[in-house]
Amino acid sequence: MFRTRFVAAAFCAAALCAIAGGQDRAFTMTFKDKDGKYVPFYTEMTTQVVQQIKVQGQDLPQRQKSTFYYAWTPVKDEKVKEGAEEVTKWTVKQKIEGLKMEIDISGNPINYDSTKADTTGAGGNPGLVEFFKGLKDSEFTATLGKNYKVEKVDGKDAFIAKLGAGSQQMDNLLKRVMTDDALKEMTDPTFKLFPDAPKKKGDKWEKKSTLNLGPIGTYDLVYKFTYAEPDKEGAKKDWDKIEVETTVNYTAPAAAAGDGLLFRIKEGSKLTSDAAGSKGVLYYNAAKGRIEEATIKIKLKGDLTVVIGGTDTKVELTQEQETTIKNADASFLAPKTTPMPPMPPMPPEKKP
Repeated sequence: MFRTRFVAAAFCAAALCAIAGGQDRAFTMTFKDKDGKYVPFYTEMTTQVVQQIKVQGQDLPQRQKSTFYYAWTPVKDEKVKEGAEEVTKWTVKQKIEGLKMEIDISGNPINYDSTKADTTGAGGNPGLVEFFKGLKDSEFTATLGKNYKVEKVDGKDAFIAKLGAGSQQMDNLLKRVMTDDALKEMTDPTFKLFPDAPKKKGDKWEKKSTLNLGPIGTYDLVYKFTYAEPDKEGAKKDWDKIEVETTVNYTAPAAAAGDGLLFRIKEGSKLTSDAAGSKGVLYYNAAKGRIEEATIKIKLKGDLTVVIGGTDTKVELTQEQETTIKNADASFLAPKTTPMPPMPPMPPEKKP
């Protein structure tokens, strides 16, 4: 059965903006401290997906909640000439520090938590839990170019070899699905959608992206941003606020694209997003030079024809997805320390 889990990477996008008294603001991301030393930062990204799937009149509800913990470590920066312009390119290492998965497929739960030694809860699919185990500690090296766009990612071959070990079927699928586009999306939860030029409050702009997942199909995305008024009160009142609406259109692969897989998504299958259910908000912390929090919502609906063993199966799909992203100076998996309460004052010494 085809599952649209692979699309999740395409929705983990964000933009960085700031408000400066109505003046245009240039957007930069800080990988160094005030002394010019490289500093890492850490991301917690949680995605919740609710799917209503109807196959031949039968309802097959699915729910999924995934949380990934990333560490980002800058390695190198260098200035290069691109035409008449000088551009700073960054080399950044990304590590998957940990992950948590909660999946319910028509009442059949599958759970995994890399922070716990006991990873029971696999249900009837222990192979999937082994796959999750393989994700932990995976590393990639990304090169960021102009506007912090991911230009290339190294580490794909080692990643596929690690996840596909012992399963020819999984190895084959990963090699087909893990395109360069997919890898860039997976290593790019916050960098990609920096504005290409300075902005001011009230400005609107768009960013377009295409995610080619080989035999799974292609997703064309348009992000529409509005530089909004900041929150009046609360923890986010000092952060810049950007509203975002995401448009998604899915196109099935060409007929030959699924060769070698156990299924094929037939040409003519379509998924499109619902504007009212595809809104979100981003908060940029100018003091840190990064997006501090983001919430991106996507609602998809459409019809797919999945070919399995030469038989066409009609699938009606409605999917609601919400992704939240948080960045911080310290790892979200670091042990939490509770400060010791202050010692009570010593009683005055009694005089004899």
